[in-house]
Amino acid sequence: MLGPISTVTIATPDPVALAADYERWLGYAVVERRPVSAAEAHAWGAPAVEGRRLLLLAPAGRGNSYLRFVESRRPDGYVPLRHLGWNAAEHIVQDCDALGRRLEGSPFAIIGPPADLSFSDQIRAMQVRGPADEVLYLTQIKSKLPIFDTPDADYPVDRVFIVILGGETMESLQDAYATRFGVPRAPVIPAKVSVLARAFGEPEDTLYSIAALPLRGQSFIEADAMPAAVAPRPCLAGELPPAIAIVSFESATLPAGVEWLAPPTALPGLAYRGRLAGTCRGPAGELIELIAG
Repeated sequence: MLGPISTVTIATPDPVALAADYERWLGYAVVERRPVSAAEAHAWGAPAVEGRRLLLLAPAGRGNSYLRFVESRRPDGYVPLRHLGWNAAEHIVQDCDALGRRLEGSPFAIIGPPADLSFSDQIRAMQVRGPADEVLYLTQIKSKLPIFDTPDADYPVDRVFIVILGGETMESLQDAYATRFGVPRAPVIPAKVSVLARAFGEPEDTLYSIAALPLRGQSFIEADAMPAAVAPRPCLAGELPPAIAIVSFESATLPAGVEWLAPPTALPGLAYRGRLAGTCRGPAGELIELIAG
């Protein structure tokens, strides 16, 4: 089974400026700066990013969970939350309301103010759109829920513990991750997702089908069944998809039968530490990277 979430890769025309914003406003710190290697670009199916700037960040510069900013050209037509694939990264935070006040007037535009979730008043969250049009959910767990094994926040903004995946149907998402990667299926919950309703111009009280697919290491994939108007994610030839481009997961082994974009290989850098990694496409066209060991 997959997990924990290792690295969330965000494609941006200016990774240095993006890193500065994350350092100033979210308390992340750069732990690695280097060019994208030829092996990485090949593994990701994005040959154009070879030699481009790559910055790796960690919460307060600590831990083994990362954000990776990679220089990549942006296509026309990308609108946050209106496409299939990786739509958001969810961070565990200490105080959602205090963070909301801090981010007012920052490059992180608040698109969903702090509020308790519709299905539990023990989870409080806000949503922001970042400078690279990436969407972040910033979530405070007021008390642990028996059905969700969630991490504690050691810093005001800690690691990504959930990634949000938009697909055409719930069945296609759950089936693919169960059969290919051994991820258990999860109960489907009807929930209000205000940022999704606003993105598609639907009523605020629209209920969407979501499911929290459990991974190892207190991590989850939130599978969202998207509205009928959802579009494929645009991407320029040879580049990475815009905003959240890749999600990398630890995996005990690299499963057989997966159609890798390139043969898995040992890769450089802190996120890999020389371990074998391979990238494939998921059921919504999303890039999934598995890191063995």
